[in-house]
Amino acid sequence: MSVTNGGGAGRSRGSGPDSSGGSATHRVLTLHVDGGARGNPGPAAVGIVVGDADGEVVTRIAETIGVCTNNVAEYTALLRGLRCAKELGASEVRVINDSELIAKQVKGTYRVKHPAMVPLHAEARRALAGFERWSIESVPRARNAGADALVNQALDAAAGAQ
Repeated sequence: MSVTNGGGAGRSRGSGPDSSGGSATHRVLTLHVDGGARGNPGPAAVGIVVGDADGEVVTRIAETIGVCTNNVAEYTALLRGLRCAKELGASEVRVINDSELIAKQVKGTYRVKHPAMVPLHAEARRALAGFERWSIESVPRARNAGADALVNQALDAAAGAQ
């Protein structure tokens, strides 16, 4: 299932133009991303809410991603959100998630030890390198409720379709 509607902290890379607005040459997007699996591993989904510099929602994504672990789902959500931001012309992204592990691995604070996550981490770092600036911040689930709700929406819809 896929839903697309119109409508901080961390390490920054580069020193692009002023990030105060969303001009055609410098577009800042905020990505609220979440991934989850029912069971670990189990049926999984991603939820992404993309906002512009004014806080307006640009798009929402809710997609199932097959069977995987929670951490793989979290990385998949990050990657899907970064791909969407690039497609929308972002030059700077501010990623907000509720996985401290993923945020600290991406920032380089924690090492990536699990073999299944090494290539996802590398892919995330490559994707982030495509932006002039980026940051990633882990927040409590309540502050990422929109993305969390989209994960559950996708999983509920998939369960109902079976």
